[in-house]
Amino acid sequence: MNEKVFMDQYQKNFLNEEEFIVFLQEREENSAWQREKSSEIRFLAADDQKVTMFMENEENHEMQPIMEDTMEHTRLVLKVQDSFYPVRSCAVKTILDRARVSGNALNKVEKTVLAKILNYCMEVASGEALLRFCEKKISAVHGGDPSDYAVLEMPELFRKTVEYLQTNFPGYTFAGASYDHSVATALWELSNETDLLQEYRELLKKHRLPTDGLKAGLRLTTSDVGYSGANLYPLLFVGSGAKILPLGSPLKLEHKNGASLEKFDSQLNLLYAQYGKALSNLEKMMSLILFHPINAMLGVMKRIGIPKKIAMEVAENFQQQYGEKCNCCSAYEVYLGITEAEHILMRDEPEGAKIVKMEENIARAVHIRWKDYDLAGEMKW
Repeated sequence: MNEKVFMDQYQKNFLNEEEFIVFLQEREENSAWQREKSSEIRFLAADDQKVTMFMENEENHEMQPIMEDTMEHTRLVLKVQDSFYPVRSCAVKTILDRARVSGNALNKVEKTVLAKILNYCMEVASGEALLRFCEKKISAVHGGDPSDYAVLEMPELFRKTVEYLQTNFPGYTFAGASYDHSVATALWELSNETDLLQEYRELLKKHRLPTDGLKAGLRLTTSDVGYSGANLYPLLFVGSGAKILPLGSPLKLEHKNGASLEKFDSQLNLLYAQYGKALSNLEKMMSLILFHPINAMLGVMKRIGIPKKIAMEVAENFQQQYGEKCNCCSAYEVYLGITEAEHILMRDEPEGAKIVKMEENIARAVHIRWKDYDLAGEMKW
């Protein structure tokens, strides 16, 4: 509690691999999963008199700072049997999904009204709900039936990845990690992969592109609250600034259909082949010449969900970097320019979940039909 891990906006970065895994294990020890009938759980506004009386009990004095944080965010409480649990911000999406209700208006109604709506929906919901308790709050309300959410414990996923890297990629280095209540992510550099990198260097030389600072990498991203499955992202570090270059679609293991640690092991064993598949996609981008690269860059960024403010800064920096050459670039060079969006976001909003989402969006550009965006004229956002 010294670090106020309970806070909705808690976020922590790590430069040490073991420290990160120990931290995740501590979170697991302060968390629990519990199944309840969906029709028997109830929501209340955090300032409801029943909730206030419960929290003012001497036995619950440690809940005061937790409730204060909740009042700054969701202002919702979940009643399970005879106890009340503050609702964390990252739980809201799963709650709405479990209640099968949606709409922008839900963000505007009073919390007492929202609680009534959720309770009406839960009363008629069939089956069970799988509740995720973490640091004295509710972090998720998943479907609890066998065909619904499958639990994959975070510490084990990261341990298995480290063991795999130790066996198959000796010489790897830990490049950092981050945790918040919605997602945990770690990054590794696969320094000694000379065969893989040699193939990539030859591609770059063939297309007269720079080969400096090239290193293979891997990111694992996962979540207990429905934000992400156990996703393995092959990537490259490129250039002197070590830009992260996502290599397209990750290896995904969703938290459903009986997902297990054994199935995650199978995903790890597919990793090396995923790099080869990704290099094929990048070669196609190197061969594709764009005659209106700024328009193509902006059009693709709009398509993959890069915010306009960041996109404009990316395009301006790209134009300054390439100057007159900017009238004729490969799709690969433009894609490399787009990766700067992640660095801009890290500068302005260094939140783990947002950075991971940005990297995921950037990776989608690998599969875009770039010629559809290589258009003359003024590009309108």
